Amino acid sequence: MTTPPPQPAPQAYAPQSAPNWQGAPGTSYTSPIPVTPTHLGHALSSEWTKIRSVRSTMWTLGIFVFLVIAFGLLVSSQTEDMNYRELPFTFPAFIGLILGQICLITLGVLVTSSEYGTGMIRTTFTASPQRYRVLAAKILVFFAVSFVVSAVCIFLVGLLTSLMHGGPQPGGPTWGGTVLKGALYVSLLGVLGLAVGSMLRHSAGAITAMLGIVLLPSILPVFLMISRSTRAIGEKMQDYNAINSLAKIFGADGGSSGGSQVWLLVGVTAAAVIGAFALLEKRDV
Repeated sequence: MTTPPPQPAPQAYAPQSAPNWQGAPGTSYTSPIPVTPTHLGHALSSEWTKIRSVRSTMWTLGIFVFLVIAFGLLVSSQTEDMNYRELPFTFPAFIGLILGQICLITLGVLVTSSEYGTGMIRTTFTASPQRYRVLAAKILVFFAVSFVVSAVCIFLVGLLTSLMHGGPQPGGPTWGGTVLKGALYVSLLGVLGLAVGSMLRHSAGAITAMLGIVLLPSILPVFLMISRSTRAIGEKMQDYNAINSLAKIFGADGGSSGGSQVWLLVGVTAAAVIGAFALLEKRDV
Protein backbone atom coordinates (compact mmCIF):
# COMPACT_ATOMS: atom_id res chain seq x y z
CA MET A 1 0.00 0.00 0.00
CA THR A 2 1.45 3.27 -1.15
CA THR A 3 1.57 6.28 1.12
CA PRO A 4 -0.02 9.50 -0.37
CA PRO A 5 2.44 12.28 -1.03
CA PRO A 6 2.60 14.95 1.71
CA GLN A 7 0.38 18.00 1.11
CA PRO A 8 1.89 21.48 1.41
CA ALA A 9 1.01 23.28 4.63
CA PRO A 10 -1.80 25.84 4.18
CA GLN A 11 -0.62 29.41 4.08
CA ALA A 12 -2.19 32.03 6.31
CA TYR A 13 -4.50 34.47 4.48
CA ALA A 14 -2.96 37.89 4.10
CA PRO A 15 -5.40 40.60 2.96
CA GLN A 16 -4.21 42.87 0.24
CA SER A 17 -3.40 46.34 1.36
CA ALA A 18 -5.79 49.12 0.39
CA PRO A 19 -4.73 51.20 -2.58
CA ASN A 20 -2.83 54.30 -1.76
CA TRP A 21 -5.12 57.18 -2.83
CA GLN A 22 -2.55 59.73 -1.87
CA GLY A 23 -0.16 58.72 -4.61
CA ALA A 24 3.53 59.20 -4.21
CA PRO A 25 4.91 60.60 -0.96
CA GLY A 26 4.62 64.38 -0.82
CA THR A 27 1.64 64.55 -3.18
CA SER A 28 -2.09 65.11 -2.40
CA TYR A 29 -5.28 63.92 -4.03
CA THR A 30 -6.67 66.14 -6.78
CA SER A 31 -10.32 65.85 -7.78
CA PRO A 32 -10.94 65.33 -11.50
CA ILE A 33 -14.00 67.59 -11.19
CA PRO A 34 -13.12 71.24 -11.85
CA VAL A 35 -13.69 73.40 -8.76
CA THR A 36 -14.29 77.12 -9.21
CA PRO A 37 -13.80 79.39 -6.18
CA THR A 38 -17.04 81.16 -5.30
CA HIS A 39 -17.30 84.93 -5.10
CA LEU A 40 -19.89 87.68 -4.65
CA GLY A 41 -20.93 87.43 -8.29
CA HIS A 42 -22.25 83.91 -7.74
CA ALA A 43 -24.28 85.07 -4.74
CA LEU A 44 -25.69 87.98 -6.74
CA SER A 45 -26.69 85.64 -9.56
CA SER A 46 -28.37 83.31 -7.08
CA GLU A 47 -30.33 86.10 -5.39
CA TRP A 48 -31.35 87.58 -8.74
CA THR A 49 -32.73 84.17 -9.75
CA LYS A 50 -34.65 83.93 -6.48
CA ILE A 51 -36.17 87.40 -6.52
CA ARG A 52 -37.36 87.22 -10.12
CA SER A 53 -38.71 83.66 -9.97
CA VAL A 54 -41.02 83.86 -6.94
CA ARG A 55 -44.61 85.07 -7.20
CA SER A 56 -44.39 87.43 -4.24
CA THR A 57 -41.99 89.66 -6.18
CA MET A 58 -44.26 89.98 -9.19
CA TRP A 59 -47.34 90.61 -7.07
CA THR A 60 -45.83 93.19 -4.73
CA LEU A 61 -43.98 95.06 -7.49
CA GLY A 62 -47.04 94.89 -9.73
CA ILE A 63 -49.24 96.42 -7.02
CA PHE A 64 -46.57 99.05 -6.34
CA VAL A 65 -46.44 100.05 -10.01
CA PHE A 66 -50.24 100.19 -10.19
CA LEU A 67 -50.57 102.34 -7.06
CA VAL A 68 -47.92 104.87 -8.05
CA ILE A 69 -48.98 105.29 -11.68
CA ALA A 70 -52.76 104.94 -11.26
CA PHE A 71 -53.03 107.25 -8.25
CA GLY A 72 -50.52 109.62 -9.83
CA LEU A 73 -52.54 109.99 -13.01
CA LEU A 74 -55.77 110.29 -11.04
CA VAL A 75 -54.36 113.17 -9.03
CA SER A 76 -52.83 114.73 -12.13
CA SER A 77 -56.21 114.72 -13.89
CA GLN A 78 -57.69 116.71 -11.00
CA THR A 79 -55.04 119.44 -11.04
CA GLU A 80 -54.59 122.48 -13.24
CA ASP A 81 -51.67 123.89 -15.17
CA MET A 82 -51.15 126.71 -12.70
CA ASN A 83 -50.55 124.20 -9.86
CA TYR A 84 -47.19 123.28 -11.38
CA ARG A 85 -45.72 126.73 -11.13
CA GLU A 86 -44.73 125.82 -7.58
CA LEU A 87 -44.93 122.02 -7.60
CA PRO A 88 -42.84 119.61 -9.71
CA PHE A 89 -44.60 117.44 -12.28
CA THR A 90 -43.74 114.38 -10.21
CA PHE A 91 -45.84 115.55 -7.27
CA PRO A 92 -48.83 113.31 -8.16
CA ALA A 93 -46.53 110.29 -7.69
CA PHE A 94 -46.24 111.23 -4.02
CA ILE A 95 -49.85 110.16 -3.43
CA GLY A 96 -49.20 106.71 -4.85
CA LEU A 97 -45.94 106.33 -2.94
CA ILE A 98 -47.71 106.82 0.40
CA LEU A 99 -49.37 103.45 -0.17
CA GLY A 100 -46.77 101.96 -2.50
CA GLN A 101 -43.99 102.15 0.06
CA ILE A 102 -45.78 99.43 2.06
CA CYS A 103 -45.33 97.09 -0.91
CA LEU A 104 -41.56 97.62 -1.00
CA ILE A 105 -41.31 97.22 2.78
CA THR A 106 -43.22 93.94 2.59
CA LEU A 107 -41.07 92.65 -0.26
CA GLY A 108 -37.89 93.61 1.58
CA VAL A 109 -39.00 91.62 4.62
CA LEU A 110 -39.96 88.58 2.53
CA VAL A 111 -36.60 88.50 0.73
CA THR A 112 -35.00 87.21 3.94
CA SER A 113 -37.74 86.02 6.30
CA SER A 114 -39.42 83.73 3.78
CA GLU A 115 -36.29 81.59 3.51
CA TYR A 116 -36.13 81.22 7.28
CA GLY A 117 -39.82 80.30 7.38
CA THR A 118 -39.49 77.52 4.80
CA GLY A 119 -36.09 76.29 6.01
CA MET A 120 -34.50 76.92 2.61
CA ILE A 121 -31.98 79.21 4.28
CA ARG A 122 -30.11 76.05 5.35
CA THR A 123 -29.65 75.10 1.71
CA THR A 124 -28.53 78.62 0.88
CA PHE A 125 -25.92 78.68 3.64
CA THR A 126 -24.74 75.18 2.71
CA ALA A 127 -24.14 76.30 -0.86
CA SER A 128 -22.55 79.55 0.34
CA PRO A 129 -21.10 79.16 3.86
CA GLN A 130 -20.02 82.81 3.88
CA ARG A 131 -23.23 84.17 5.36
CA TYR A 132 -22.20 87.81 5.07
CA ARG A 133 -21.89 87.30 1.30
CA VAL A 134 -25.46 86.01 1.07
CA LEU A 135 -26.91 88.93 3.02
CA ALA A 136 -24.85 91.45 1.05
CA ALA A 137 -26.11 89.94 -2.21
CA LYS A 138 -29.73 90.11 -1.01
CA ILE A 139 -29.35 93.79 -0.10
CA LEU A 140 -27.67 94.75 -3.38
CA VAL A 141 -30.13 92.88 -5.61
CA PHE A 142 -33.20 94.10 -3.75
CA PHE A 143 -32.02 97.71 -3.66
CA ALA A 144 -31.22 97.69 -7.38
CA VAL A 145 -34.62 96.24 -8.30
CA SER A 146 -36.63 98.52 -6.02
CA PHE A 147 -34.70 101.66 -7.01
CA VAL A 148 -35.06 101.06 -10.75
CA VAL A 149 -38.77 100.23 -10.52
CA SER A 150 -39.46 103.23 -8.27
CA ALA A 151 -37.49 105.66 -10.42
CA VAL A 152 -39.22 104.48 -13.61
CA CYS A 153 -42.67 104.83 -12.04
CA ILE A 154 -41.98 108.32 -10.69
CA PHE A 155 -40.46 109.39 -14.01
CA LEU A 156 -43.47 108.11 -15.97
CA VAL A 157 -45.88 109.97 -13.70
CA GLY A 158 -43.83 113.16 -14.10
CA LEU A 159 -43.63 112.75 -17.87
CA LEU A 160 -47.34 112.06 -18.32
CA THR A 161 -48.28 114.89 -15.99
CA SER A 162 -46.05 117.23 -17.97
CA LEU A 163 -47.77 116.20 -21.20
CA MET A 164 -51.22 116.62 -19.65
CA HIS A 165 -50.48 120.13 -18.42
CA GLY A 166 -48.68 121.74 -21.31
CA GLY A 167 -45.06 120.99 -20.51
CA PRO A 168 -42.67 122.87 -18.21
CA GLN A 169 -44.02 126.12 -16.82
CA PRO A 170 -41.90 129.29 -17.07
CA GLY A 171 -39.94 129.48 -13.86
CA GLY A 172 -41.45 126.23 -12.58
CA PRO A 173 -39.48 123.87 -10.38
CA THR A 174 -37.39 121.11 -11.93
CA TRP A 175 -38.44 117.56 -11.17
CA GLY A 176 -35.41 115.43 -12.07
CA GLY A 177 -34.08 115.42 -8.52
CA THR A 178 -37.39 114.24 -7.09
CA VAL A 179 -37.17 111.09 -9.22
CA LEU A 180 -33.83 110.09 -7.69
CA LYS A 181 -34.57 111.15 -4.12
CA GLY A 182 -38.07 109.70 -4.10
CA ALA A 183 -36.85 106.36 -5.46
CA LEU A 184 -33.94 106.37 -3.03
CA TYR A 185 -36.17 107.03 -0.03
CA VAL A 186 -38.70 104.25 -0.65
CA SER A 187 -35.91 101.82 -1.64
CA LEU A 188 -34.11 102.51 1.64
CA LEU A 189 -37.32 101.78 3.50
CA GLY A 190 -37.39 98.42 1.72
CA VAL A 191 -33.77 97.72 2.68
CA LEU A 192 -34.63 98.63 6.27
CA GLY A 193 -37.42 96.04 6.10
CA LEU A 194 -34.94 93.51 4.72
CA ALA A 195 -32.57 94.11 7.64
CA VAL A 196 -35.39 93.85 10.18
CA GLY A 197 -36.57 90.63 8.53
CA SER A 198 -33.05 89.21 8.76
CA MET A 199 -32.86 90.04 12.47
CA LEU A 200 -36.35 88.83 13.45
CA ARG A 201 -36.50 85.89 10.99
CA HIS A 202 -40.30 85.99 11.08
CA SER A 203 -42.38 87.49 8.27
CA ALA A 204 -45.44 88.61 10.24
CA GLY A 205 -43.37 89.99 13.10
CA ALA A 206 -41.00 91.90 10.83
CA ILE A 207 -43.81 93.38 8.72
CA THR A 208 -45.67 94.46 11.87
CA ALA A 209 -42.49 96.05 13.23
CA MET A 210 -41.93 97.95 9.98
CA LEU A 211 -45.52 99.18 9.88
CA GLY A 212 -44.98 100.51 13.38
CA ILE A 213 -41.76 102.25 12.31
CA VAL A 214 -43.56 103.91 9.39
CA LEU A 215 -46.95 104.70 10.92
CA LEU A 216 -46.30 105.48 14.58
CA PRO A 217 -44.14 108.58 13.90
CA SER A 218 -47.08 109.92 11.87
CA ILE A 219 -49.56 109.37 14.71
CA LEU A 220 -47.61 110.09 17.90
CA PRO A 221 -46.93 113.82 17.20
CA VAL A 222 -50.65 114.52 17.64
CA PHE A 223 -50.37 113.40 21.27
CA LEU A 224 -46.84 114.61 21.96
CA MET A 225 -47.63 118.17 20.89
CA ILE A 226 -50.38 118.47 23.49
CA SER A 227 -47.84 118.86 26.27
CA ARG A 228 -45.24 121.61 26.27
CA SER A 229 -42.56 119.27 27.60
CA THR A 230 -42.89 116.90 24.62
CA ARG A 231 -43.83 119.45 21.95
CA ALA A 232 -40.29 119.67 20.56
CA ILE A 233 -40.10 115.89 20.20
CA GLY A 234 -43.47 115.84 18.47
CA GLU A 235 -42.44 118.55 16.01
CA LYS A 236 -39.23 116.72 15.08
CA MET A 237 -41.10 113.46 14.69
CA GLN A 238 -43.64 115.20 12.51
CA ASP A 239 -40.92 116.61 10.26
CA TYR A 240 -39.08 113.30 9.82
CA ASN A 241 -41.83 110.69 9.58
CA ALA A 242 -42.08 108.79 6.30
CA ILE A 243 -45.15 110.57 4.92
CA ASN A 244 -43.95 114.10 5.61
CA SER A 245 -40.46 113.21 4.39
CA LEU A 246 -41.87 112.15 1.02
CA ALA A 247 -44.00 115.30 0.94
CA LYS A 248 -40.90 117.45 1.41
CA ILE A 249 -39.01 115.52 -1.29
CA PHE A 250 -41.83 116.18 -3.76
CA GLY A 251 -42.12 119.87 -2.96
CA ALA A 252 -45.23 119.94 -0.79
CA ASP A 253 -43.20 122.01 1.69
CA GLY A 254 -41.64 124.79 -0.32
CA GLY A 255 -38.97 125.48 2.28
CA SER A 256 -37.32 122.05 2.18
CA SER A 257 -36.10 119.56 -0.41
CA GLY A 258 -36.13 116.56 1.91
CA GLY A 259 -32.34 116.18 1.98
CA SER A 260 -32.06 115.89 5.75
CA GLN A 261 -34.89 113.35 5.82
CA VAL A 262 -33.09 111.17 3.27
CA TRP A 263 -29.83 111.34 5.23
CA LEU A 264 -31.59 110.37 8.44
CA LEU A 265 -33.07 107.31 6.74
CA VAL A 266 -29.64 106.44 5.35
CA GLY A 267 -28.23 106.44 8.89
CA VAL A 268 -31.10 104.39 10.36
CA THR A 269 -30.90 101.85 7.53
CA ALA A 270 -27.12 101.56 7.84
CA ALA A 271 -27.44 100.88 11.59
CA ALA A 272 -30.08 98.19 10.95
CA VAL A 273 -27.92 96.55 8.26
CA ILE A 274 -24.91 96.49 10.60
CA GLY A 275 -27.07 94.86 13.27
CA ALA A 276 -28.30 92.26 10.76
CA PHE A 277 -24.72 91.37 9.79
CA ALA A 278 -23.67 91.12 13.44
CA LEU A 279 -26.54 88.79 14.40
CA LEU A 280 -26.15 86.70 11.26
CA GLU A 281 -22.83 85.22 12.40
CA LYS A 282 -23.82 84.73 16.05
CA ARG A 283 -27.03 82.72 15.64
CA ASP A 284 -27.68 79.29 14.22
CA VAL A 285 -30.15 78.69 11.42
